[in-house]
Amino acid sequence: MFQGQIDLDTAIPVQATAIPDVLFERGLYWASGRSGVVNLVAAHKWFNLAALKGRTEAIELRREVAELMSEVEIATAQREARAWITAH
Repeated sequence: MFQGQIDLDTAIPVQATAIPDVLFERGLYWASGRSGVVNLVAAHKWFNLAALKGRTEAIELRREVAELMSEVEIATAQREARAWITAH
């Protein structure tokens, strides 16, 4: 459990630090099942965000993941990506 203090005066907003490589890596994490579970909705969401930040490889992987998903799952992933953008 975190036992320190967070200095809100020097904290950097998430969007300023959410570089495309990190978002892309999150997509790979969920697409590959590294956690023991493959989550295509989460993978699509993170690849979508990485693509929006300029990571071009994420576009193709998002497309490949989408081919394995239903329309409802794709819509869910897109909603989650929009919610993440709004929150951050």
